[in-house]
Amino acid sequence: MKKSRILVVDDEPDLVELVRHHLAREHYDVVTAGDGETGLAEARRRLPDLVVLDLMLPGIDGLEVCRRLRSDPRTTHIPIVMLTAKGEESDAVIGLAQGADDYVRKPFGMKELVARIATRLRAADARTPAGDTQKVARFGELVIDSVKHEVLLEGNPIKLTVTEFKLLRHLVLNRGRAFTRNELLNAVLGQDAYIIDRNVDVHVATLRKKLGEYGAHILTIRGLGYKFRETPTSPD
Repeated sequence: MKKSRILVVDDEPDLVELVRHHLAREHYDVVTAGDGETGLAEARRRLPDLVVLDLMLPGIDGLEVCRRLRSDPRTTHIPIVMLTAKGEESDAVIGLAQGADDYVRKPFGMKELVARIATRLRAADARTPAGDTQKVARFGELVIDSVKHEVLLEGNPIKLTVTEFKLLRHLVLNRGRAFTRNELLNAVLGQDAYIIDRNVDVHVATLRKKLGEYGAHILTIRGLGYKFRETPTSPD
């Protein structure tokens, strides 16, 4: 069975070695980089299954590395888990908006990091949810193709992260039904996901932005969560 390859980008050698050790014990193939430029080069050369990315890096910082990975067709779908210090949470939320899938606050426990990595890898592998055989979801001019893993709006491709894709697909397939944030997390990431509710709000906000006027079809249910409008209408 092929080992999942994890790229760890951080400028703290002791932390990198500790993370590498624990991931290797879980039978991952681990690649490391000590700065943003080297991390970008390794991601493009090695095409890892997931990137663990520190926010504060010498030279090119983590936010810029994330942006470049998402803008490159070769790396755009690679899950990214950002590492952030306690005072950098607002920057981590910006990172989520730019395409990161999750973040872990330093100092963190290795079990927590390993669990989040495993969850993200499972989410990336499970492109089609278990028990769901519908390959193409359509809503007006919006087409979500699970086989090609692409989203088209009025014939134009929309670049989404794996999490954004799964979230949009779930909402569209169940349009008209209201979901709590926890229900969306469970549906998209699985019930063992380690993630905060606010991340759902960030992913929804990013989805709305990427969908333009069509983003208005994602409705906020105050005090509960979100739902997708039942039928296409002119945006409010």
